[in-house]
Amino acid sequence: MQNINAFEAALRLPFSPHRSANKDWLRALQKTARIEDDPSRILAVEFDDVVATHGDAPALISQHESYSFRYLMERSNRYARWAIEHDLQKGDVVCLMMGNRAEYVAIWLGLNRVGIVVALLNTNLPVTSLAHCITISNARHIIVAEEYRTACEGALAQESLVAEIFVHGVGDHEFPRIDLELACLSAAPLAQYERRDINLSDRALYIYTSGTTGLPKAAVLTNRRMMNWCLWFSGLMDAGPSDRMYNCLPLYHSIGGVVAVWAVLLGGGSVVIRERFSTSSFWNDIVGFDCTLFQYIGELCRYLVNTPPSTKEGEHRLRLCVGNGLRPDVWKSFEQRFAIPRILEFYAATESNFSLYNVEGEPGAIGRVPSFIAHRFKMAIVKYDFEREETLRNDDGHCIRCEPDEVGEAIAKIESNARDGSVNFEGYLNRTDSEKKILRDVFTLGDAWMRSGDLMRKDTRGFYYFVDRIGETFRWKGENVATSEVAQAISSCPGVIEVSVYGVEVAGYDGRAGMAALAVDERFDLATLRRHIDERLPYYARPLFLRISENLEITETFKHKKHKLAAQGFDPRTIGDAIYCVEPRQDTYFRMDGGLYQRIVAGAFRL
Repeated sequence: MQNINAFEAALRLPFSPHRSANKDWLRALQKTARIEDDPSRILAVEFDDVVATHGDAPALISQHESYSFRYLMERSNRYARWAIEHDLQKGDVVCLMMGNRAEYVAIWLGLNRVGIVVALLNTNLPVTSLAHCITISNARHIIVAEEYRTACEGALAQESLVAEIFVHGVGDHEFPRIDLELACLSAAPLAQYERRDINLSDRALYIYTSGTTGLPKAAVLTNRRMMNWCLWFSGLMDAGPSDRMYNCLPLYHSIGGVVAVWAVLLGGGSVVIRERFSTSSFWNDIVGFDCTLFQYIGELCRYLVNTPPSTKEGEHRLRLCVGNGLRPDVWKSFEQRFAIPRILEFYAATESNFSLYNVEGEPGAIGRVPSFIAHRFKMAIVKYDFEREETLRNDDGHCIRCEPDEVGEAIAKIESNARDGSVNFEGYLNRTDSEKKILRDVFTLGDAWMRSGDLMRKDTRGFYYFVDRIGETFRWKGENVATSEVAQAISSCPGVIEVSVYGVEVAGYDGRAGMAALAVDERFDLATLRRHIDERLPYYARPLFLRISENLEITETFKHKKHKLAAQGFDPRTIGDAIYCVEPRQDTYFRMDGGLYQRIVAGAFRL
């Protein structure tokens, strides 16, 4: 509370460019300052207080059903009693596999009321990965929507798992129907004898990573972190009863399923939950549902910018778009074309112990840490050895902080809570995976810091910028090539709709050669692209190969499947798309065939 009082005094200083942003910080600090005052005040308890004020107001609006605040609370009470009826104890795990809808939120909220940990299963996983996710969760029960039942059965059969399936919805099966069981249970608040002793340090959710470089990992989310996320964002967004959030992100991920929903609900606003993102229906939805907030992932904004004009796009009432991954080249186009009053970009990861927030709206930046809250964000950018693929150490064995605008790995200090001894890095369910994320003896003997796995830089004004993921930056001609920076340069070329940049191995060459997969429209021209790249990128960063596709495969969170593209390489005989190669003495890219590919790998054609 002392730092809040000091900050409030700072607000009374003469005007500065960051005064309005400072008010956002203050709201976030005020909302989160009281979390530790009552360790038993978890999300469900916080929500019940909101219901007392906004009971009959709309809370969740979805295609399948729409719930008022009161009905969402009552529905969650039924799920809590369902868990009690089935003898589920505090700390037991239930897997949830269901599409985006209001019922999804009611299920895990109700189970959390009685201390059940809910593992949120990705509905797009292949059977092998799905079986892995269920296995590592050690779940006793699985709640699955009828449309995903077959996949769930296949996963259980593959691993000979014994978890019991409860189906939600009508279907031809012999499993118990959880939606029918719920009808027999009371919606009244839980009686004292039904409640469990649950606190902030208890686990609430398991949220899985995408698994792009292997099988998914289960990140642990406690009640404490969930409360901090929701109230912090609620403060930054100044969410209130007049707000309506448009949320088309997956509910099984931390942003779509926790932040986008609960930051608004706890402020008394409502959330429109859509099954998936659609460029054709986006502005009709935004206007039709009278949305004031939009939770984005950067690629969604790019898709919207590249769509033909719509009459509805000028009729919206959006006051704020909040999200992450909005590239500088898209930022200004998105902001100007659609007259977006404000963009709140942030950086976060489900398993991470720190976040960054660009409250000031600086295009391209992922955040800034004001001095008055620096003690809450103990992070650093340290030098990274790209040859050895590890952090660089000095003669004393300690990491070396980067200078302004120098690229390095972002890390954050791991500390204990003085009140209950809990640690601010919850990591993964698998301890070995968590240990891999920890750097020790970083600046002093015995200290521990979490590795973000992300390369960043910080400018002289204190703004942080994302550069690339470690592992996606590659070396060519003795230089480090950041795929995100190359993609940013290419994406501004006329006719380029989507771009994914990665490195491919070429026999006889050290490092990896740059390759870019593009989705283009009728404006695209190879010679124009070549000139565009030459003007914006150093020679070593210019892609040697192009792959022209109708569209690029993406993950469920709209990230390009780079690892799959890189594994496919540049052999035109095995790839259905057109492959092009650049030769230094020519002014454009030219189409490759099998013969040229053979010459390249044999060393007869020098890149």
